[in-house]
This record gives sequence, structure tokens and C-alpha cells, in this order.
Amino acid sequence: MSKIFISCALPYANGPCHLGHLRSTYLPADIYARYNRMIGNDVLMVCASDEHGTPIAVKADNENIKPIEVSKRYHDMIADDIKSMNISLDNFTRTTDERHYDIAQNFFLDLYNKGYIYKKDITQLFCENCNKFLPDRYVEGICPVCGSEARGDHCEKCGRVLDPTELEDPKCLTCGSTPVIKDSYQYFFKLSEFQDVVENYIDNNINLPPNVRNYAKNWLKEGLNDWVLTRDMDWGIPVPLDEALGKVIYVWGEAFLGYISSASQWSDETGIKWEDYWNDYVVHFIGKDIIYHHSIFWPALLSAYGCKMPDNIYAGEFLSLEGQKMSTSKNWVVWISDFVDQFDPDLLRFYLTINAPLNKDTDFSWKDFQRRNNDGLADVIGNFLHRTFTFTHKFFDGKIPEYKGPSDEDMEFEKLIRELPDKVGEFITDYEFRDGLLEIFRVCKLGNKYFNDQEPWKAVKENPQKAANTLYLSNQLAKTLAIVLKPYIPTKADAIAEIINIDIPEKWDEAIVPLPAGHEINKAKPLFKKIDDDVIDAQIAKLNETLKITEEKEDENMSDIITIDDFDKVEIKIGQIKEAEKIEKSDKLLKLQVDIGDEVRQIVAGLAKFYDPEELIDRKVAVVVNLKPAKLFGTLSEGMILATGESGALLTPDECEIGERIQ
Repeated sequence: MSKIFISCALPYANGPCHLGHLRSTYLPADIYARYNRMIGNDVLMVCASDEHGTPIAVKADNENIKPIEVSKRYHDMIADDIKSMNISLDNFTRTTDERHYDIAQNFFLDLYNKGYIYKKDITQLFCENCNKFLPDRYVEGICPVCGSEARGDHCEKCGRVLDPTELEDPKCLTCGSTPVIKDSYQYFFKLSEFQDVVENYIDNNINLPPNVRNYAKNWLKEGLNDWVLTRDMDWGIPVPLDEALGKVIYVWGEAFLGYISSASQWSDETGIKWEDYWNDYVVHFIGKDIIYHHSIFWPALLSAYGCKMPDNIYAGEFLSLEGQKMSTSKNWVVWISDFVDQFDPDLLRFYLTINAPLNKDTDFSWKDFQRRNNDGLADVIGNFLHRTFTFTHKFFDGKIPEYKGPSDEDMEFEKLIRELPDKVGEFITDYEFRDGLLEIFRVCKLGNKYFNDQEPWKAVKENPQKAANTLYLSNQLAKTLAIVLKPYIPTKADAIAEIINIDIPEKWDEAIVPLPAGHEINKAKPLFKKIDDDVIDAQIAKLNETLKITEEKEDENMSDIITIDDFDKVEIKIGQIKEAEKIEKSDKLLKLQVDIGDEVRQIVAGLAKFYDPEELIDRKVAVVVNLKPAKLFGTLSEGMILATGESGALLTPDECEIGERIQ
């Protein structure tokens, strides 16, 4: 018997769960955990809500409440979502628990005392209006790589990881003002020292799936840089050093430890050591958007601490919706709570598993969901079970008939039934969950063919033993289905077991133990119903309506639509650049002296990547002159030069007079 430590990626507590969360993480983890428990392995499956970080703090600021109120609200929603989908976690806790704080701070101190964490002077964006340094998510601006709107930590369009000081035209997310750059300090983890360790882990760990290995190797090619491990904010786990007032551990520096703190809490409640599971076999189930965190940062942190690294990291690919990327902001999403209000959760578990392999992106379509349910669950599995149970009651008083003198067809079908559990188990062991479910369907389809070919409704009169053998074997497959379907659709599997009149199966090897002749089964009940067109049409209409409402609200609130009166407030004059020089320590900014007719203004412009200072002398430019002065890299800027964002091309009104206003 093996001990297996299974973790699900921590759901971020700033919203409830949608179908994408379930498909990539919780469902595959649950299938794997349920199967391993059934074959006798000792499984510990844990998770926690991830409650720190700037998005929660920003949401709390917007709602004028405390961050803990936001995280508590969504923790409860997430817990309900996970429970509603029958995810068999052994423990689900929170990263705001005292136990997690203790573990995270002790972990930080251990690495600090070993010399793997060090203090470093840096420059950071500072909002003078809010009087605070701005962590990454508190800043928005323009990506310096692709020119798209970006957050302070990364650009969603090009995927570039960013430092807030790299953003062009940065704005404080709280007040909208332009921040300045100030000297500060943070604590860094010596990630660069673990390049060889992580490379060895990636190259030699035979368990890692290709998508995780390839993603990590691409990151490693560029070489690992030291990683900032702290932030300036109130919301989070305080850095446990007297000198570090007002600093918290970066959420990705402590969220991983939610696996450990959840397991530790479970140990307190059960008296069983969680370490025994970790030291045997560890597998993390995550989404592909956090592969590099788990395959690079986490192994390096564990190595520094002196702890075993995970044996496997299984990353589910993305789920789109009706051919489009899911968007919670546009309400282009199906929430788990909404789904279970209308449908049995096992239908979703089934569809998300059979729709595509976990290592490929796939799409949720309401019409395809209906088709898979009606043509698969109802017509294949449901039809086979219903006929088996109905004819057993009709011809044999609901009792398993005797099996005698089997034909070649009987023995061939019997062999399929005996082999099914091992084949499905092998697929699940190899994390090929869809293939295991497809194998079940393959045998069920053959079961329907066998039933049709044997024609027990005729044979019961012409050849009673043939009918008896048919119903005997069909009931054996029904029992096998009650067991092999348990990891996938546990509620429906239990319902099958109830009709067969056996205890709820907990052991996988029970699948090959035949029901004895004379065993009495219960009357058939409808297990898998077809979904009508109007039900699905209503879901599609609801989805499109919520998107329409959201887009209409966005149109009403579009900040880029202004009136002529708004435009009149912007004063743009023609200026001429008289002096230009680079700003020390900046590779983007130039300090310009610009004649605007009645005075000379000093303006800081992000043109250094596009022009040498000498090229700009005497160039005429368009200048916004009534912009609030701001400091960039400690240099006063009293206006804005108009230029394109991507190429840096200046608007050059050569035929205009200096000081002339653009109307």
C-alpha cells in the first residue's frame, strides 16, 4: 500500500468557481484520489483558499470593506462549489488560518537564516496622493513590449512578466494618479542559485507530463533571476523580521505552503502524520497558467528548505466557452453554483472528462453537452442498465439467473467484463482519465450489441438458458459499472449499486466478484434522462443575455468616449525641443526642455528607445501643456509629448508656429 499526497491548486478567494477551475484541477484530482482509495492506497487530498495578494485588497478598497471580509465571502462560496461537485477533499482550509501564518513565517525565517533570502535596495512606484508604495496589482499602464494595457506584474496579451517600474504611463489603481519612482528595499530569494537544481528536477523526473516539462524548460533557457519575495502592503503575512515593518510575504512565497498547512491541520484533527504521505508520493493538480510557479519556484524553495520536491505536477489545459475565452468580467462564464441549480453535478463531471484529454485545450458547448449526455449517458449506459434491470424483473422475478453452458458469445462478453476494471485502472494510474471513461463506453456499447444479438425477449421462450445467461452477464456488467464509474460519476455509481442491491462499493477488486445466482435486485429507476432542446436553448439564451447586459454597461461607462466639452479641456500646443538628455538609471526616459511659445517647459518623455537626444534638438512636437506636473525618476515633468506608443513616432507639426494651440 502506498501513501499518496494529493493537492489541488489553491482557488483564489476573489470569486466563486467556474467550469474551468473544475476541469483543470479539482475533477481530475478527485478521480485520481477516489480510484487510489478504492485500490487500497492511503490518500491524503488537501486544498485551501488562497486569501492574500493585491487583487483581494483592491476589491476590498473598491467596496470600502476589509480584505478579510472579501476573502471570507468567497471562501465560503468556493467551499460550497467544491462540495456540490462531490470533490472528496480530506481537508479544505484557508491561508488566513493561524497555522498557515506560523508555517509561512517559519519557512521564510529558515531560508533567511540559511542565506537564501537577502535584503536588496530597489526603486519602486510610489503614489504621492495615497502616500504608499504600489505593489504590482495596484498599478496599471502600457506594456513596454507589446503596447497593450497591462498590470504591474504581467501583460495578459503577450504574457510578459513585468516589474511595475517598466510600465509606460503607469497609473495608481486606487486614485488614478501617476506614481513616482522612489528608493525602497525588498527581500529576494536566491532563485538564480537553483538553476542546476531545477534543471535536474525537470530533466530527470520521469513522472512529469510533457506540457509541464516543456513549459519549464523554456523558462529555464533564459536563466533564473533572483525572485522578489516581499511586498509593501498591509494585507498579507507579515515578514517576520523586526526591520521589515509594513512588508508582507509575496502571495506566491506563501500560497504553496497552503498545501502543507492544510495537511498539518488535518494531522491535528486525525493524529496521523501528514509527512508520511509527502515523503512517499506527492502529486499537484494545477491549471497550466501556474505551471512555472509549481515547476520552478516551488521546487527551488523546497530544495532550499531541505524538503523533498513533488513527484508529479499535473497541469490541466484551458477550457473555453462556446468557442470563446472565458471572461468573468464580461460574465462569459458558467458558474458551478448556477450549473448545479439546473443539472445533476455528475453530468458535468462526465462531460468535462470525456470532452477532451486533460493535456489539451477544449471547449464547453451547451449543445455538445446535451449531445454527450443524450447519446452517451442516456443512450449507451442508461439504455443498457434499464433493459438489464427491467428484463431481469420481467423474466426472472428480479433475481440473478443461473449461468450454465455459456456460448462463445457469452464467454467473449464475460472476458470483456473481467478485463474492464484493470484497463480502466491502468488509464487512471497513468492520468489518462478520458481514456478510462472511453473504455467504459466501449464495453457498454458492446454490451448493448450483445444484448440485442442475444434477444432475451425471444430466447426466454425458445431457449430459456440463453436468456438466463444473457441477463446473468448483463447484471455482472452492471455491477462492474457501479464500481468503475465511481471515480467519475460517484452519485450515479452509487445509484446503480442501490438498484443492484449491493453495499456502496469502496473496493476496486469487488468489480470482478460476480453476483451469485438468486441474488435479488431492486426495481429499475431512471438513472440518465435525456435533456430537452428547450432546456439547453434557455441556457444559451441566458449566457448571451448576461454578456449583452455586461457589454451595454461597459458601453455606458467607457472612459475613452468623451464629449467635445471634455476635449476642450485638453490644451495642446506646438512646442520645439531645445535640449535633450538621458535620465540616469533609466533606459527609457529623456529629459527635454521644450519651448511652447510663452515659456520653456521641462518634460520627461519615454523616447530614449526610439531617439538619440541629438536627433530631437529643434524638432517641433505636440505638447499637452495643462497636465498636472509629476515626477518620473525624481525628475519634474510639466507636460506630455504626443507620440505613438509602439514605434515612438512623434507628431511633428512642422508648418505650425511655436506656441500655437491645436483646436
